[in-house]
Amino acid sequence: MKKSAPLVAVAFVSLVVILSCTTRETPVEKGNREQILHFGNGSEPQDLDPHIVTGVPEHNIIVALLEGLVAEHPEDLSPVPGAAARWEQSEDGLTYTFFLQQDGTWTNGDPVTAQDFVYSFRRMLTPSLAGEYAYMLYCMKNAEKYHKGDITDFADVGVAAIDDTTLTIELAKPTPYFLSLMTHYSWFPVHRPTIEKYGKIDQRGSKWTRPEHYVGNGPFILKEWKLNEIVIVEKSPTYWDNKTVKLNQIRFYPIESAQTEERAFRSGQLHVTGTVPLNKIEVYQREQPELLSIDPYLGTYYYLVNVTEKPLDDPRVRRALAMSIDRTSIVDNVLKGGQLPAFHFTPPNTNGYKAQAKSAYDVDKAKELLAQAGYPNGEGFPEVEVLYNTSEAHQILAQAIQQMWNKNLNITVSLINQEWKVYLETQKKKEYDISRAGWIGDYNDPNTFLDLWVTGGGNNRTGFSNGMYDSLIDAASKEQDRQTRYGYFQEAEKILMEEMPVIPIYFYTSLSLIQPGVKGYYPTILDHHPYKHVYLAHEMHEKTRKKNQKQKTSSKQKG
Repeated sequence: MKKSAPLVAVAFVSLVVILSCTTRETPVEKGNREQILHFGNGSEPQDLDPHIVTGVPEHNIIVALLEGLVAEHPEDLSPVPGAAARWEQSEDGLTYTFFLQQDGTWTNGDPVTAQDFVYSFRRMLTPSLAGEYAYMLYCMKNAEKYHKGDITDFADVGVAAIDDTTLTIELAKPTPYFLSLMTHYSWFPVHRPTIEKYGKIDQRGSKWTRPEHYVGNGPFILKEWKLNEIVIVEKSPTYWDNKTVKLNQIRFYPIESAQTEERAFRSGQLHVTGTVPLNKIEVYQREQPELLSIDPYLGTYYYLVNVTEKPLDDPRVRRALAMSIDRTSIVDNVLKGGQLPAFHFTPPNTNGYKAQAKSAYDVDKAKELLAQAGYPNGEGFPEVEVLYNTSEAHQILAQAIQQMWNKNLNITVSLINQEWKVYLETQKKKEYDISRAGWIGDYNDPNTFLDLWVTGGGNNRTGFSNGMYDSLIDAASKEQDRQTRYGYFQEAEKILMEEMPVIPIYFYTSLSLIQPGVKGYYPTILDHHPYKHVYLAHEMHEKTRKKNQKQKTSSKQKG
């Protein structure tokens, strides 16, 4: 899942300033009373269609509106009943039978049926929809063949509605992480009559996702969506487990500026932030550690390299770029949030997997490789561009790497930033040289990181293609023995580090600011927090209360 960054409307900034000069009840305090969660969501969502989006900001909203067959436990993300009340697995591990909730209901009152899931899986796999996450369904029998046009009858794909509340899924091969895989939004259902009322099955960006049209089956309904300002969801009266849901409303704010977001949090506008400004981490650690959350996060921050363009089509150039980045200095002196330097792509201890192949910091070797590629001491090397989506943190990091490449390789790099939607489209069209990227695991298995780079993969936007790499990932997908399977992944990662279509920078930690009144919001390795278990309490840490009172008094005196 693509990791965004923390544009905010002028009105929101003004609200922060105005409220900071008063002592009246803040949105957070009012939200605690009324069960309204104020959530910093980084970027404006690309869309709210689960079958065409790929990012974290989209995920954060979609999981409130829709629910798959399998949901996540709030504390450890283990599979628990969602739209399916229970399931059974055949002895050979190839067939799952799901029994839907008897009172599962869409927000328009229609019952949620097994046929809804068959239609939704067909839509996700429809080639002309061009869903980047279609490969997530490839574990189903014949799903890949249907998606690639090798077969055209969806009845041959391994999913069938036995009756209105019973669904069977036949797998192409045993998939140990299948139930966890199903918690991803690419497996979520969509309401067929609504989809087809506003377009064809394969139409992207149709009007069905507008608040007045959106029909979902999740714990919340889409109430309002003002572009670049706010997305509001309200508790759904039709949700099967409505009694568990305590929040009445969630308000998502697309605040790309981490500094603006932090000020909003400090002035009582937000319960939760999407990130923390780099220059504020040590301040909170020292002065208000109870508000700062730094937790393990299954994700990698890296640079994509467009291998179809010279001089980046040469693996020696790509390796030279990678080996001239001092990652340890970056995490220690720039980021300072507990991140780990990434010398390989898959995060350490991803379900017990630890990559052996590494790309170490070695300036002498980097210079040698660049000379071998025809650019001794950087002579003749053309200026290349580094693209990143708008964020202070991405800018600071890009500047640091820009300086390292100039100092260590004597090459010139220019920096370009784009708003989230434009940035994603630029990547998709491969209209970049090098691009900042981040990937958060969709499930806890090395496959979620390494199958990104197979030839033609929906999220492989580098142009990289390697037949041996593809074969190893395919072999791993069919292997049941864990040691043998991980051996295939080790060989694949070795190829990835030799070819270097991606340059790993660091492994994420989840960085956020959380108000004391937020409950049921547990630290998880994927930073997922099922909203139906989240609630708000009238609570403020004593140290925080005194500090906030001091700030209010100071603000009032300033007028």
